[in-house]
Amino acid sequence: MTDKLHIGPLSAEPGTKTRGTVTADLGTLTADIPLTLVNGTRPGPRVVITAGVHGGEFTPIDAAVRLADLLEPGEVRGQVIICPVANPNAVYEGRLNVSPVDGVNINRVFPGDPDGGPTERLAAWLFAHLVDGADVYIDLHCGGIDQVLRDFVGYRLTGDPDLDKATAELAGSFGIEDVMIGLTAEGGNSHAAAARRGISAVLVEVGSLGQRDEPTALRRVDGLLTALRHLGVLDQDGSAPAPIRTWVWSAGVTADATGLWYPEFSFDADVIGEVAEGDLLGRIVDPADGTEHTVHAPAGGRIIYGMHGLTVAPGTELAALAIPWDPDMPPSPDTLSVPGVGTGSDEAAPRH
Repeated sequence: MTDKLHIGPLSAEPGTKTRGTVTADLGTLTADIPLTLVNGTRPGPRVVITAGVHGGEFTPIDAAVRLADLLEPGEVRGQVIICPVANPNAVYEGRLNVSPVDGVNINRVFPGDPDGGPTERLAAWLFAHLVDGADVYIDLHCGGIDQVLRDFVGYRLTGDPDLDKATAELAGSFGIEDVMIGLTAEGGNSHAAAARRGISAVLVEVGSLGQRDEPTALRRVDGLLTALRHLGVLDQDGSAPAPIRTWVWSAGVTADATGLWYPEFSFDADVIGEVAEGDLLGRIVDPADGTEHTVHAPAGGRIIYGMHGLTVAPGTELAALAIPWDPDMPPSPDTLSVPGVGTGSDEAAPRH
């Protein structure tokens, strides 16, 4: 028998499912965090799943709600906590990565600061009430409304062989071909901060341009169900793991001028491909006088995500490149820096 599961005023006895909201005190304001608590009847891991860390990423939220509807306590071993909207201000009042409350990207500041600004306090609340008690943490993202992206799962190496092995196996369980490895667990990303606390944590990126189509959401749910079967939370169905390819980041590309962005690579996530160092990635054009700033690849690699939006400013993340991972190859400074797709990296390259 599992223990009683409770978060704030919400509680779920073994064999029950509870849905509701818990109010997070953010200092100058509060946020109502929606949660579903699924408490199984048999022992197993505690799995925390979040979506809605960023605004403008709709499919992860849809998939998390669908998963919460599907899970039945009698079929669950352990406990599953699902938070479909982890950052309500960014989701409901904004459409991009930063919160309109304070202009902070929450996925730059995990595990947060309980005495900081509203977004730092929210990050700290999510860790204190959800993540810190988890055995496994899954953070769901997608390419935002201005971004094309290849589906991938990401995780960070910690140097703990058992933890890294468990997380690698988890990353390979979603049925997603590409797995991105961060060679350090530094930075303010959710899964990096969780990894530093000894939690098996992954980032899952599925979909581009904020998508809200049902097939992508259902594909997302299927991947989560296979991961839960891998973890032993749900019964196995006899299926074999899908083959994966492992990558490390080779470079992130940011704008150095204000203007209109005209990429030279395809917007189709299925065909954006390989570039060599020095290849032209696109042009930033000043709408006032037509001045062009060309943008070239600082390193070779495959384009994993790229900016779809038209208007950019200095520092806007334009693309991220990755190369196949060779664990026997000494890491370069670039591969030690992890772009922030979905993760909000505060390290080297791009986005989220």
